Amino acid sequence: MPTRFAPSPTGLLHLGHAYSALFAEDQARRDDGRFLLRIEDIDPGRCRAEFIDGIFEDLAWLGLRWETPVRRQSAHLADYQAALDKLSGLGLLYPCFCTRADIAQAGHAPHGPDGPVYPGLCRHLSAEAVAARAGQPFALRLDMARAVALAGPLTWRDLDAGTVTAQPELFGDVVLARKDTPTSYHLAVTVDDALQGVTLVTRGIDLFEATHVHRLLQALLGLPVPVWRHHPLLTDGSGRRLAKRDRAVTLRSLKEAGHSPAEVRAMASFSPADDGR
Repeated sequence: MPTRFAPSPTGLLHLGHAYSALFAEDQARRDDGRFLLRIEDIDPGRCRAEFIDGIFEDLAWLGLRWETPVRRQSAHLADYQAALDKLSGLGLLYPCFCTRADIAQAGHAPHGPDGPVYPGLCRHLSAEAVAARAGQPFALRLDMARAVALAGPLTWRDLDAGTVTAQPELFGDVVLARKDTPTSYHLAVTVDDALQGVTLVTRGIDLFEATHVHRLLQALLGLPVPVWRHHPLLTDGSGRRLAKRDRAVTLRSLKEAGHSPAEVRAMASFSPADDGR
């Protein structure tokens, strides 16, 4: 049963990353499966080569071993474009030229898992109106109502939560690509998991709701459906989840302070017997 750990190289790994990687590797080992590493480097403005090197070094120091070659999203943009072309052929994509200010001025939109649900300002722009804005920044959005109607009722299975009814409409018309970023997290992770043969997706509970969208994209693109397992998040003393933006203690700093891999595993509250059930 292949699993994967898929960090973004936008900073150094911290204890939360260690737990997630160890959790995925342990799930693969339990099932005599494969452990894959993927580098999610689709954001050219934030990703750095030195952070990619750091990911490899930190995971190897922890004792993790993964299959090669490692998939880097930036090297596979054609795969995401093919998925976008298929969705476009189904009449499910439209260009959106709205800025955050435009959306804010449109009124109080309901909130979804990702924040305010897009109010659909550009959903029905004519071909002439779109052509008149050629060259302007835009996002490609999924027409959620049409997509849900085409796909029909869907479910997905989480090893802890059981069978879940998919409700992607909670997200509204999600962005699947932008002019300067040719794919979104939602699209890239769905395509990557299918192409890499991942059958068990392990990731943090903060991404549980995103699975609704991923299940819909799998149905629309005719992709295989994995099983999911969402693990708990490590938190700091105030109860906030560990995050790069909050300068969580990095694995590199722990290593430089003289801690051993075994000690760091313990700090991450991980042991091979910890299955979260």
